[in-house]
Amino acid sequence: MSQKIYWIDNLRAIACLMVIVIHTTTWYITGPLAVTGISWDVANLLNSASRVCVPLFFMISGYLFFGERSAQGRHLLRIVLCLLFYSAVALAYITWLTPISEGRSLLKLLQKPVFYHLWFFFAIIGIYLLSPLIQVKNVPPRYVALLVVVLVVLANPNTINQSVGSFHWLPVNLYVSGDSIYYLLYALLGRAIGCMNTEKRGITGLAALAFIACVAGIALGTKQMLRINGAFNDTWYLYCGPLVFIAAISVLILSKNVLNRRSLPILATIARYSLPIYGFHALFIHFLRTNHYDDMAQPWIDLPWVFGVTLIGSLLLAMLLKRVDKHHLVS
Repeated sequence: MSQKIYWIDNLRAIACLMVIVIHTTTWYITGPLAVTGISWDVANLLNSASRVCVPLFFMISGYLFFGERSAQGRHLLRIVLCLLFYSAVALAYITWLTPISEGRSLLKLLQKPVFYHLWFFFAIIGIYLLSPLIQVKNVPPRYVALLVVVLVVLANPNTINQSVGSFHWLPVNLYVSGDSIYYLLYALLGRAIGCMNTEKRGITGLAALAFIACVAGIALGTKQMLRINGAFNDTWYLYCGPLVFIAAISVLILSKNVLNRRSLPILATIARYSLPIYGFHALFIHFLRTNHYDDMAQPWIDLPWVFGVTLIGSLLLAMLLKRVDKHHLVS
């Protein structure tokens, strides 16, 4: 079991770092001061490579709670308390440090998060509620491959429409719709693949190649849509898109095969504080970007600066919170 804990801890930390990368680079791609040229390309590549972050969190939850053990009342309570606590923190930030209307955020509190990154807490509640009803069986790899081909590629509503003349052949309509279905599928596959023997010869290399190919496809597809539309389009960035889905599976396998010996020191620290880092990080990025403590004209300095300040600031707040939160209800 220690081996499984090692790769899960390392994977959680990697996913946490990727979340910060996504929100650090998004301003280059979609923000009000979005830049073009090589800066846009670098940001697009980094964002594309990190797009698997949230899917990985769903896969980790599925691995932990879709087996012999299911999410208990204390786990669900913790997620609800996290949603309330980090919403309150975000609301305080909005009130005191931004011109954003806090009243509008409160009115739609149950429809969308107070701050954009908190949507994950809403989505994971459904996974936790379903976990007592689900125990994933051991299944052969060929079944998982078939499932991915059919549901992730052929019948995925996010697959790019394909037609031959007037004959529409992709995506196939199997009445699979809604992101929640795919978040659940991430969790199911997290458990199924997590329990497989994936250390067979050639699997690690194949997973690495698949990840690289998917990242290239996401980055190139996004740039092509930019050229076509004249503005950013998130078609290839969707968490439930086929390439993001396959990339997430590839990273899961890589972590399981390569990072399963021990918890790496830096990753172990980040994994320990990953929840509050996630809760705080977006506020740091927003503050730095909107108060001009950045320099998007020099991305080679700006990206490491914003990423570093956000990570260190969020980590320090997380450590402080953990000292106060003795029962680890929100930390």
